[in-house]
Amino acid sequence: MIQATSANHDHNQAIFKLSPFKKLSQQQLELRLKIIRFCRVHVPNDQTSLFVIQGDAGTGKSVVLNSVFNEIQTAARAGNADDSLANTRNYLIVNHSEMIKLYKEIAEQLPNVRKKDFIRPTSFINQMRKSGKRADVVLIDEAHLLLTKSDRYNRFYQANQLEEILKRSRAVVMVFDEKQVLKLKSYWNESNVQAFMKRVPHEHFYLTNQFRMRAQTDVLNWIDAFIHKKILPFPKKQPFDFRIFADAGVLYQVIKARNSQYHLSRLIATYDYPYTLDGSDYYIDEPNFHLRWDRSKTAEKQAWAERADTIDEVGSVYTIQGFDLNYAGVILDPSVSYDETSDRIVIRPERYQDGAAFIKRNDVAHLDNVKEQIILNSINVLMTRAVHGLYLYASDLKLRGRLVELQTKRNRT
Repeated sequence: MIQATSANHDHNQAIFKLSPFKKLSQQQLELRLKIIRFCRVHVPNDQTSLFVIQGDAGTGKSVVLNSVFNEIQTAARAGNADDSLANTRNYLIVNHSEMIKLYKEIAEQLPNVRKKDFIRPTSFINQMRKSGKRADVVLIDEAHLLLTKSDRYNRFYQANQLEEILKRSRAVVMVFDEKQVLKLKSYWNESNVQAFMKRVPHEHFYLTNQFRMRAQTDVLNWIDAFIHKKILPFPKKQPFDFRIFADAGVLYQVIKARNSQYHLSRLIATYDYPYTLDGSDYYIDEPNFHLRWDRSKTAEKQAWAERADTIDEVGSVYTIQGFDLNYAGVILDPSVSYDETSDRIVIRPERYQDGAAFIKRNDVAHLDNVKEQIILNSINVLMTRAVHGLYLYASDLKLRGRLVELQTKRNRT
């Protein structure tokens, strides 16, 4: 169990979880070396090249990317004439407002990285198009959030953001996880990535080791089965605190207590309760529970997970994607149901309240299956945020009853 002392307080801040100075595993160090070597080889060439990093949530993809970017910018600004990275113009792109905040916060502590080096994809595309120049190295975190169709709301009028980034860059390094695609307008999968790789010189690396969740294999297997709509026996008791709650109000009190002691503990939920970006507060209501959704505060310097006031909010998948939490309380809302006959999870897209996720597109086959997969992807993101403990509450009565039953059976053994 974590000891809440001043010595480790910094380790319980979101900024530490993404620090470029965080100790890397042997596999991560190997990847880091490959990426930097790849950039040094391909930047002098006029042809665009692509390096794809894949791996499940929690394998440390963003940590490696930030470490690489710090080294590349250090080389770029050192001006060593013998280094092909000297005086290069490089960017780290991420289509996630909360992640941009975190990267910029970290940049304040790095002598060779500037806040302006971090940019949203549409801004990068428009900036490069206007200048008529190409970037040298472009790193893309959470590339599964890139748009794959035009989107007037985001002022993107071309067909595909990765396509446009490749046109305007020499060496592109991107992180991709098809199990974290959350919207139809950014829908793409493994086969789409392979198609891009065939068109340009490329390398590929798959991270396999889980670093976020300090849980035994039975917990990881249980979560993986759940997002494939299967229910396994409840994992055995272990230091990783995995629990089912029959009362959302009790869950909230436990999360607040964890946050007071260990920091970075929050409630998060699937997107089944109404929410509109109109400046008003919207609430999640369950028996013994009434709490507002996270407020949109784009002007806030700190990311949502770091701000003290957000302990009294419920974060969405868009708020928390890419972040670590020490303890995560996940509310599974009405779209996540249960069939007693088959003993399987049932996904009901008609109950999903995220209208932006399902904006119709005619170029995606098997649309109903894709919608279901998007909801399962959101569950995957939420359930893989926790480092030390995951707490679940299901709004659906049948699902809640089944999960409580499994936990009770485990506790009796």
